[in-house]
Amino acid sequence: MAGGIEVKTPEQILVMRRAGLVVARTLAALRDAARAGLTTGDLDRMARVLLAEQGATSSFLNYGAGYGVQPFPAVTCISVNDEIVHGIPGERVLADGDLVSVDFGAIVDGWHGDSALSFVIGEPRADDRELSEVTRRSMWRGIAAARLGGRIGDISAAIEGFVRTQPRRYGIVREFTGHGIGSAMHQAPDVPNHGRRGRGPLLVQGMCLAIEPMLTLGGEATATLEDDWTVVTRDGSRACHWEHTVAITRRGLWVLTAEDGGEAELTALGARFGPLGD
Repeated sequence: MAGGIEVKTPEQILVMRRAGLVVARTLAALRDAARAGLTTGDLDRMARVLLAEQGATSSFLNYGAGYGVQPFPAVTCISVNDEIVHGIPGERVLADGDLVSVDFGAIVDGWHGDSALSFVIGEPRADDRELSEVTRRSMWRGIAAARLGGRIGDISAAIEGFVRTQPRRYGIVREFTGHGIGSAMHQAPDVPNHGRRGRGPLLVQGMCLAIEPMLTLGGEATATLEDDWTVVTRDGSRACHWEHTVAITRRGLWVLTAEDGGEAELTALGARFGPLGD
């Protein structure tokens, strides 16, 4: 531990990479399968099969049990249109034009991987396409800002700074943040999507973080539905969510939930790609 933050050995990071690849491959399969007429429950059932086939278990199923909340009943969070995060899969039928975010986590040998992506069913509206792309690119700006000896605030400032440079104003959801990850899905430290450089915990070798901006086409205010999980925009505006799990290694950055480890995006942004070898 370093300042209350779990620091992983190279061997533990290699196991997290295995979990991360389960997540990456499952999310890609769900995105490719999603179409109008399927329900969000259909996608969740597909994810359960893929988890089992890859010898992994779910980070999400029954999350919250014993903490005074309804345990989460699915292996995916699927959030549609004005839903930001934590949408419960069920009988909702997907339709052309829906903006869908899928969040998914897997456990391999006790170690977690967590990632999310967004896509549109059918032909996207221009503002939805731009919202998703800005959210995705802000995530990568945040990841690329993570450097040995830096601070959590460097990640936060990079995300917010990129969003604020866009011609359109987007709502940056502040109530929910990224987080540390490892032997548990949610750990210290929090990784806000807004902030100032040079602030917050020190970034050290072996730290693993889930970096996950959430943006809206409107304001940042949120509300939680009666199911105790689904978080929506208070103004009804569309929302988007992207996430990756990243390890800080002695060589640089390794995006554990990206098929290529993040090499292409990190290289394009001038950040050091630092795989341990898998």
